[in-house]
Amino acid sequence: MISAHLLAVYIAALFVVYAVPGPDMALILQTSIARGVRSGFAAAAGLGLSRATHVTLSACGMAALLRNAPWLYDAVRYVGAVYLAWVGIQIFRSPGFALPDEGRAAVASNAAAARPLRTAFIKGLLTNLLNPKALLFCSVLLPQFVRPEAGPVALQMIELGVVLLVTGACFDALYATGAARIASWMRAHPLAQTLQRWTFSAALIGFALRLSLD
Repeated sequence: MISAHLLAVYIAALFVVYAVPGPDMALILQTSIARGVRSGFAAAAGLGLSRATHVTLSACGMAALLRNAPWLYDAVRYVGAVYLAWVGIQIFRSPGFALPDEGRAAVASNAAAARPLRTAFIKGLLTNLLNPKALLFCSVLLPQFVRPEAGPVALQMIELGVVLLVTGACFDALYATGAARIASWMRAHPLAQTLQRWTFSAALIGFALRLSLD
């Protein structure tokens, strides 16, 4: 088992990482403001599944393969950059405000309501899954807190991975609920809606450029 002190340092490091603005945060904020808290949580679920995949691949040595095969790393990186830019453009081109009124939401069919949730989930999944830096981050961070003398390495990796996922889910939930709370105010302020869409669109396109150029 990992010591309490080492675990506290690890959690503190995760707090810093998740508090820094990035494509995951931008996507959840935009989705929650535009579509409501349920869609924000759907995007967070996609991000959580992607992070779990990265932790698993990191434990299996996939990150080492990416480091030793530059062409594979570049391929994943460029595909991820294109996808982030595409999401940013879609946000920029989206209509004023997509969150339905309460009366319309009450009569919406279950099938119609499920479509935006699936879309948000897939966007969350692909936004993080197509970012090779997220995989490399896991491969670099997790081993720093593994101590062979503390017990089986596999169990320590599982423990660290679970803590990473839980911490990320807590931050995602905080961003989703916080953003959804200002949706009613933004509905009454069209200029704020426009600025919000342009800001998050520019942020995602900027992250795409950074990912493609780094």
